Amino acid sequence: MTKTYHFIGIKGSGMSALALMLHQMGHKVQGSDVDKYYFTQRGLEKAGIRILPFNEKNIQADYEIIAGNAFRPDNNAEIAYADANGIGYKRYHEFLGSFMRGFVSLGVAGAHGKTSTTGILSHVLSNITDTSYLIGDGTGRGSANAKYFVFESDEYERHFMPYHPEYSIITNIDFDHPDYFTSLEDVFNAFNDYAKQISKGLFIYGEDEQLRRLTSNAPIYYYGFKEEGNDFVAHDLLRSTSGSDFKVSFRGQELGEFHIPTFGRHNIMNATAVIGLLYIAGFDLDLVREHLKTFGGVKRRFTEKVVNGTVIIDDFAHHPTEIIATLDAARQKYPSKEIVAIFQPHTFTRTIALLDEFAEALNQADSVYLAQIYGSAREVDKGDVKVEDLAEKIVKRAQVIDADNVSPLLDHSNAVYVFMGAGDIQTYEYSFERLLSNLTSNVQ
Repeated sequence: MTKTYHFIGIKGSGMSALALMLHQMGHKVQGSDVDKYYFTQRGLEKAGIRILPFNEKNIQADYEIIAGNAFRPDNNAEIAYADANGIGYKRYHEFLGSFMRGFVSLGVAGAHGKTSTTGILSHVLSNITDTSYLIGDGTGRGSANAKYFVFESDEYERHFMPYHPEYSIITNIDFDHPDYFTSLEDVFNAFNDYAKQISKGLFIYGEDEQLRRLTSNAPIYYYGFKEEGNDFVAHDLLRSTSGSDFKVSFRGQELGEFHIPTFGRHNIMNATAVIGLLYIAGFDLDLVREHLKTFGGVKRRFTEKVVNGTVIIDDFAHHPTEIIATLDAARQKYPSKEIVAIFQPHTFTRTIALLDEFAEALNQADSVYLAQIYGSAREVDKGDVKVEDLAEKIVKRAQVIDADNVSPLLDHSNAVYVFMGAGDIQTYEYSFERLLSNLTSNVQ
């Protein structure tokens, strides 16, 4: 009899990816969630996976239940019912920790760049050999015969502690999630504990001073731009409007030239990490080189569209380091256009903790618009910070806008609009798209 997997909170990005992967591996999959539209549900709907409203009747004792981390007995009827009736369930990371033991697993961790790097690694490896993967943008692929499993390894609340992958990349360490981590040292300690669980190879960005402190039982390989102290070095960079070309050497030995059709220095580093890992794992670099060229990006990471001749970029960036990287990528691809940033701070705790850093990052744009702070379900707005506090710190004039009136964005010509945030910034983006479309119909 086929086991049924039931996901409580199936629209979550990690949850939806896992649901898709299990479905493709031949398992029966269903889930429940709120009625509000979320971008991950399109893939679930296309796969024919049922999405039900939350209801205790969805829970059966013989189901394998996977519960989203945001849901507890006091805020979810299904969790409450399972607890009251002694029906067991696993959290996403708990399930994943046991699931990955059946594969050669390759994790991607780091404060920033996890999703993009997981996307590159899974794209290249799945084109070389049968591979299952989970990407944090809600994308999953499952194969019953896969030997390899690529996944995103999330540090929040130390969720990566059940994971013991053979190989892992760590892109950087930065202070984030101030609702959980108490300090940069607390973040470092979490990553250091994770690093000790890698068995065959750990690939670390060598120009991050926190990462340099990590210790592991596995061999450590450093990658970066500088020759001194790095094993894998990216050099002879050529950044153009069609992507990035670069060469990679390993301890003085040239590995050849590579091209990736993405933008920003951070993506050259992400690709170098993938090249290093696959080289050490024994894969043919000519195949790696070939498939890097066809990487199409991941959802909500520098995702572009053109509406009525206007370029709109959608990006998940919600930390100052990510904002700087996204704006750098926009400048590379559109060097002659005005870069207009529309940013929504995500969580009150992060906004308070990083207020000055957000202002400094947003100053990299030519013009800045701010959306109201998006508070998470885990916190209460105590009135300690307002989006206007951030606006005052930005050197460029920053204007606060509402989703139902984004017309100030029309005050620019020859501009690229970069919408950034992890909340509901897409509602602002969609309002702007409708505005642009109406302009066309009115002219006609």
